Amino acid sequence: MTQTLAVHAVAPEKSRGRRFPERPHTYRSDFERDRDRIMHAAAFRRLEGKTQVFMPGLNDHYRTRLTHSIEVSQIGRTIARRLGVNETLTEAICLGHDLGHSPFGHTGEAALNGLMADHGGFEHNAQTLRIVDVVEHPYGDFTGLNLMFETRLGFARHHSPYDCAGGCGETEFEGLNCTLEGQIADLADRIAYNCHDLEDGLRSRFIEESLVADISLVALARKSIEAARIGDYVVMRTRTSKAILDYLVSDCLATSSDRIASAGPRNVEDVCGRADRLIGLSGRAERQLAELERFLLDNLYHNPRLLELNRPVGGLLAKLFEGLCRRPEMMPRYFQKMAATEGIERTVCDYIAGMTDRYCLSMIEKIDCEGADGSRQ
Repeated sequence: MTQTLAVHAVAPEKSRGRRFPERPHTYRSDFERDRDRIMHAAAFRRLEGKTQVFMPGLNDHYRTRLTHSIEVSQIGRTIARRLGVNETLTEAICLGHDLGHSPFGHTGEAALNGLMADHGGFEHNAQTLRIVDVVEHPYGDFTGLNLMFETRLGFARHHSPYDCAGGCGETEFEGLNCTLEGQIADLADRIAYNCHDLEDGLRSRFIEESLVADISLVALARKSIEAARIGDYVVMRTRTSKAILDYLVSDCLATSSDRIASAGPRNVEDVCGRADRLIGLSGRAERQLAELERFLLDNLYHNPRLLELNRPVGGLLAKLFEGLCRRPEMMPRYFQKMAATEGIERTVCDYIAGMTDRYCLSMIEKIDCEGADGSRQ
């Protein structure tokens, strides 16, 4: 069934289009094609092997960047459908929003940013736009995926309390706010990672059960599911996470509907021309989510045991970066050619950023075995 779009939604026929014009597809809309191009991209497949909070392979139940992106997509589609905006565009932005993440999560990102300090730095949101515009190369007529303007705008303006893509350096997006579809993707991302990081943190025992009972969102969720009557702790933990998710999505729908009605945008230009965002949470829910975010920052992301596991990452990535800069022939031919136009440091950064955790470790072993000068050690 075709979705009926609100006047302030992004309709394919009103899009700013692609950088390189293409013929319309016979049975897919332009944003369906964007979604499919993202899902078939090598960078998307590699998200399966990239750290969300815990390294892939530690436990099959923990989220990876890929499963996180799928969860964000499910939440985003639900919100978009209920608000009458473009569900497929929302899905495309949600699925692709983390393509630029480096191996080893934010620890790897910080290491790459330090290594690139004299060469423009590294930021994973900006890297997402670079991947879809430059690094992916499935077509013969142009580099990148040639995505629609509004999909790329969603990546260029993606932000969360922990990161912001405002430094993408793309003048074509200057002065523009996100579409409602992009704003939904941002909030869906925030809801998803807070809910599943809480669940994974409890599962891993990095977060002790005794610490979470007084968090307002947890207390509210456990009351709604009658947690005291659930004898199985695994079920109770999972249902708590899902109840928090449902509460936040419900609040987003009510709050955002009221904001949109009050603002009265007549078209997409009205949305993108605003300084503020129309998709969000009520003041109460925002305070509750911020409380959970502070808790996770203190007790999970900055947990001493997790920090100790990540401690070697900086040195390992530095060794790999320096080795590949000296021996670019160790990279695939496409990246060797890129170095001539993009510079060796940026090209090596692109190559490392695209690696899974496992492949990155294997390349470091190869550097160790062969030596930076190519001699066997």
